Amino acid sequence: MGHSFGSIEEMGDGVFRKVRRELGVKAFGVNALVLAPGVVARPHYHDEQDELYFVHRGRARFEVGGETRELGPGGVCHVESTTPRRVTSVGDEDLVMLVVGAKDGYVGRDGHLAEPGSFD
Repeated sequence: MGHSFGSIEEMGDGVFRKVRRELGVKAFGVNALVLAPGVVARPHYHDEQDELYFVHRGRARFEVGGETRELGPGGVCHVESTTPRRVTSVGDEDLVMLVVGAKDGYVGRDGHLAEPGSFD
């Protein structure tokens, strides 16, 4: 299939919502992370894949590379694979983030305009 739709709420009640599995994504890893206020995610790093965090709702405190930064909705954070990181849900509502992971995934500017009739 060339496309799929879903919502984080439809993917269960756990901390990790398996976006990749639910939508059939094969080109990169992607999960939604849902943390209650005050929850500290386990500190971790990766052997190979970088991660990109997008804050959808709530507030996140990132501890990475000797720096601490809080991000709210719309905030993004990129962390290279071997750099240890820790995320904490701060504030008074659940933190909901989309986390994308990949290695050597960029293929350059390969976009093209689609014909108007291709959506029928």
